[in-house]
Amino acid sequence: MELERQLLRDVGRAIADHDLIQDGDRILVAMSGGKDSYGLLVLLRTLQRRAPVDFDLLAVHLDQGHPGYDGAPLQRWLENEGVAFRILREDTYSIVIDKIPAGKTYCSLCSRLRRGILYQAAADLGCNKIALGHHRDDTLETALLNLFFAGKLSAMPPRLTSDDGRHVVIRPLIYCAETQLAALAEARRFPILPCNLCGSQAEAQRKQMKALLAQLERSNPTLRQSMLAALGNVVPTHLLDRDLQRVAAAAAAQSSAAAHSSAPPALLQIALPRRSP
Repeated sequence: MELERQLLRDVGRAIADHDLIQDGDRILVAMSGGKDSYGLLVLLRTLQRRAPVDFDLLAVHLDQGHPGYDGAPLQRWLENEGVAFRILREDTYSIVIDKIPAGKTYCSLCSRLRRGILYQAAADLGCNKIALGHHRDDTLETALLNLFFAGKLSAMPPRLTSDDGRHVVIRPLIYCAETQLAALAEARRFPILPCNLCGSQAEAQRKQMKALLAQLERSNPTLRQSMLAALGNVVPTHLLDRDLQRVAAAAAAQSSAAAHSSAPPALLQIALPRRSP
């Protein structure tokens, strides 16, 4: 259907733009049981059949021990679809409840624990990449959260290598609109698993950012497309980061020197100094 064709174009463009998938990859697809992870798996499986490169997919779902959790609908769906999958069980719920005061946002600690488990699972299962279901709206909301509350300019990259270099995280849905993924979930009747832990916190900052974007979009229908384009159109010399300014100045000097030299310009290799967390 047309909706899937549009989503496949967005996924294909993200893969090509950011070199997300190569021949021989074995990709762990993180399945939360939400609409986005279902959409991610369905779209990647379609591309797997059409792509000029060979890659394997392994769906992995993590039972985190939330009260009332029932992963049976997801497992039945995976079995009926003929998808290779693994179900992991780790009680991160008890850790999050113990460490985070009541009323505070659980998402940060919960996601860190989940990410660590997925990293280990990828190593154990022979997967060289981990695919997450974050979409366009997730990265825009993250950019606003970091700008408003963390005092930094950053979002969710389409491709991220872990600090130790052992794991590569990819986000093939980075160009996909959440509304289209929701429509796909409804059309395909995915058996959605609720997240009772996050769903209990109606005032989470991320939901505030989502509401803000929706409000602004009413007067500017292309707002989200514009913001996504901005994340790929950074002008370092027009920001206040001194490290970026030094890199930009060095690049300009090297370019100027190369223009006045008969020798071919050398590749610019300047490393930003490491900042402590």
